[in-house]
Amino acid sequence: MRKGILGLTAAAAALSLGLTACGGDDGGTTGTQSSGSASAPAAKPGKIGVILPDSKSSPRWESADHKFLEEAFKTAGVAYDIQNAQNDKTAFQTIADQMITNGATVLLIVNLDSGTGKAVIDKAKGQGVPVIDYDRLTLGGGASYYVSFDNTKVGTLQGEGLVKCLTDKKVDKPVIAELNGSPTDNNATLFKAGYDAVLQPKYDSGEYIKGPDESVPDWDPRKAGTIFEQMLTSNSKITGVLAANDNLGNAAITVLKKQKLNGKVPVTGQDAGVQGLQNILNGDQCMTVYKAVRKEAEAASGLAVALAKGEKPTVSGVTKDSQTGQDVPSVLLDPLPVTAENVKDVVDDGFVTKEELCAGEFADKCAKAGIQ
Repeated sequence: MRKGILGLTAAAAALSLGLTACGGDDGGTTGTQSSGSASAPAAKPGKIGVILPDSKSSPRWESADHKFLEEAFKTAGVAYDIQNAQNDKTAFQTIADQMITNGATVLLIVNLDSGTGKAVIDKAKGQGVPVIDYDRLTLGGGASYYVSFDNTKVGTLQGEGLVKCLTDKKVDKPVIAELNGSPTDNNATLFKAGYDAVLQPKYDSGEYIKGPDESVPDWDPRKAGTIFEQMLTSNSKITGVLAANDNLGNAAITVLKKQKLNGKVPVTGQDAGVQGLQNILNGDQCMTVYKAVRKEAEAASGLAVALAKGEKPTVSGVTKDSQTGQDVPSVLLDPLPVTAENVKDVVDDGFVTKEELCAGEFADKCAKAGIQ
């Protein structure tokens, strides 16, 4: 287990963002933002529009990303508008249109799927508005920049984490259920590529047995619960669950509790939110993956602010778009595996607070985990 919290990968090492001015002198004050007002800077940058995807697939979008992005824009003194499409593809495009009409000079988006994302990017490009893909790459979209984590590595850490959990429990020939993320999310594809690279050789050798393998539309935890219940009904010998994020993992744990199998069947996750970490402290979830959203938001906001000020950022990393073959200038951050041994790291990094994580019955468990 690596100690300490995330460093940048080589691809992100240049987030010293070499900035080259491409606009004229700025002056004046910023406008009013829908989510808050930033104090007037000396320069007069453009306005930044941010579209988050939903509040259902993960609590991070509103509890972390929205907050951190807003803080960064206020500090930079730029006008901004942060909205959430709430998993509505029509609303996503309408919000983008309204933002451009209302003067956004940069868009930062988390697409609901690549088709919707591409439609927004195409419209923005037609208006001379650069777009930053945030967290999810829009396949075929041609965004100006992409800021995320090394998502294949996230999946690799999940696969390795499940293997360690099964080894620690001395499970012989475990039957693995794979509960994958949304089929329309390129990140889910990358996560699966990462964990399948770990698990497939074990299936091939007969050391592990491949069980049911299904994707969960829209990362919907309710659908995940139904899908996993059907998995367990059709194969009661499931002894390991590769869940693609904490919400899906919690859905599986809820079903396992009904059969008194929670804590006996290792379950993975990612996001390291309060619920996932509490499941780990309870012994119901064996690991998660922490992605330092503050660092991601800082990287993306840095690019957005530079563009809004008429500067041309440069980054050292690229991500190849699998549909077009084009290289998208990228900042990729490094994820961290989390087990009961290092839950404290996530608290120390400020992603969750001791007060929310250690409330009630979790006070003693936090103390045992070294969270004071």
